[in-house]
Amino acid sequence: MRIPSPPKRYLLVFGTFLLSVLLYVDRVCISAAKEPIAESLGFSDKHMGWVLSAFALGYALFQTPSGLVADRYGPRVILTAVVSSWSLFTGLTATAFNLLSMLMIRFLFGAGEAGAFPGMARAAYSWIPMAERGRVQGINFSGSRLGAAFALPLVAWMVDAIGWRNTFAILAGVGFVWAFVWYLWFRDDPADHPRIPESELNYILENRQRSEDEKKSPQRLSFAALCRSRNMWLAMVQYFCSNFTFFFMLTWLFPHFKSKYNLPPVLAGVYAAAPFICGALGNWFSGWLVDRIYRRGRWVLSRKIPAMIGFAVAAAGLVGYVQMPNALGAMACISLAVFGADMTLSSSWAFCIDIGRQHAGAVSGTMNMAGNLGSFVTGLAFPYLLAWTGSDTTFFYVGAGLNTLAIGIWLLARPNKPLGEY
Repeated sequence: MRIPSPPKRYLLVFGTFLLSVLLYVDRVCISAAKEPIAESLGFSDKHMGWVLSAFALGYALFQTPSGLVADRYGPRVILTAVVSSWSLFTGLTATAFNLLSMLMIRFLFGAGEAGAFPGMARAAYSWIPMAERGRVQGINFSGSRLGAAFALPLVAWMVDAIGWRNTFAILAGVGFVWAFVWYLWFRDDPADHPRIPESELNYILENRQRSEDEKKSPQRLSFAALCRSRNMWLAMVQYFCSNFTFFFMLTWLFPHFKSKYNLPPVLAGVYAAAPFICGALGNWFSGWLVDRIYRRGRWVLSRKIPAMIGFAVAAAGLVGYVQMPNALGAMACISLAVFGADMTLSSSWAFCIDIGRQHAGAVSGTMNMAGNLGSFVTGLAFPYLLAWTGSDTTFFYVGAGLNTLAIGIWLLARPNKPLGEY
């Protein structure tokens, strides 16, 4: 008996899930390799703060341009170019020989990665029905968390076994393979895919955002139009708050936790992987919740409620972290914070597709730009606040305050209003 093949849009989601895994394996590996890099190149903690933030700055500044390009040229070409570019700079990280060379490479690495999630959002707009958006965003972002969780102990072991330079070179090769397969398989519009069944194509066309909705948003999108949208500003501010929490996990959690509790590298990697697994769970739960509320006819609440719950949980987890006297309790609280922070992602990216429509790449890229300015601040805020105050607690209270602010931001959001209307 012939086994039916899975729907083509499921294969698309599987491909973008793998891309999200790879994105964060390549991103988090520098955190796992912090000590040997610092020792090899003579970097202090403040130097490493700038290295980590150089990525976030490059990533942030190229978000909107990457989104505009993805909207214009399509995610097939753009994601192929994006993954090839960042893989190149992943490999070139192995050639860094001083602080300036490392800063330049990591900035360009961030710029190369910038188009990944905007490109995925634009692909989702064309391929994914409205009622499946929450789950798809949850699955994609869970890949990034699982990638980071997988990378921390694995990269710590690889760095120990073959050195940090060889580790970066191997990871570069994996990215080039993904880019090649994506270009061969994917098409920007499902109607152009040579092997999509007619029944699935009709289902997608009937249930994705309607063409009459597209007419409500500007056919040509300018940066000025983005700046005039209240929804756009709300999305940017709340995502800044979310990334301030999460980027700590990508950068300082592993070395900070290892040093604070005097743990060997692999054990510290296992501990530090727990928040990312909880982040994946937060994405899955939120994606399910977004779609469940949407199916009950509550479009606006389907975006607001999961995000507001998530920010409240994140704030509670950060406050709890500074109260815990032992490694296990502290990691449980920081895992709770990441679960909450990642509950906000399905809502945030579905919201961008809702209001951006055919400009989903530019809108999501602009939101992600603001979020990664938060990441840039985080990479520097942690070591500098620690140096100025002599304690790590200030950083976590600041993060809790930003999460609380974001709850109020979501009360003002209007996902059913396109850019030109709100």
